[in-house]
Amino acid sequence: MMSLLLILISGILFGAGIALSGMGDPAKVQNFLDLAGQWDPSLAFVMGGGLLVTTPGFMWLLKRERPLFADVFSLPTKQDLDGKLLAGAAMFGVGWGLSGLCPAPALVVLLSGGAMFLLFAAAMAAGMLMHYVVFERE
Repeated sequence: MMSLLLILISGILFGAGIALSGMGDPAKVQNFLDLAGQWDPSLAFVMGGGLLVTTPGFMWLLKRERPLFADVFSLPTKQDLDGKLLAGAAMFGVGWGLSGLCPAPALVVLLSGGAMFLLFAAAMAAGMLMHYVVFERE
């Protein structure tokens, strides 16, 4: 029960951070990525602030034998790097750059009911389902 409460609190904090930083605004994200045009560096401060907060937390957490609410750590290794991961990362980056949205901000702004956000969420769900059908289902 305590872990579910922490997951809820973490989700609320994450969503609030996305809303406050403006990452739910596709134009803001696209302007951040548009180095040769109307570059908006404000999201770099958001990322820097995120690193300032999380880095000490990770350093403290990784000194523990196990996580607070799980039996073992589940951290990526070099063996996890493969063609599928790199292709997926490239597709994610291209999609993020073209739409100005990635999954978490899309879910946060989904509550606005905007048609573009609903379409993005539907496409994201279809992609997740297709991945499950092609790669995960046995």
